[in-house]
Amino acid sequence: MPTVADRARTPGLPEVLLVALVVVAVVLGAAFLTGLLPQGLRDLIVDTPLAIVVLVAGTALVLWRVSRRAGS
Repeated sequence: MPTVADRARTPGLPEVLLVALVVVAVVLGAAFLTGLLPQGLRDLIVDTPLAIVVLVAGTALVLWRVSRRAGS
């Protein structure tokens, strides 16, 4: 008898490429928007670990959501 895991669809190449495209677009958009900021704010973002903190928090959020979805 098939299990739920057998029926689950795994992401294929199109889904992976779509996620990669979205990630690249977000990073390029953030770089562009950072360039539009006034010098003081730009220095805050570039010269402090603020971007790293945001990336780590975002990654933790995504991993938490994925782990919750996998359990249900």
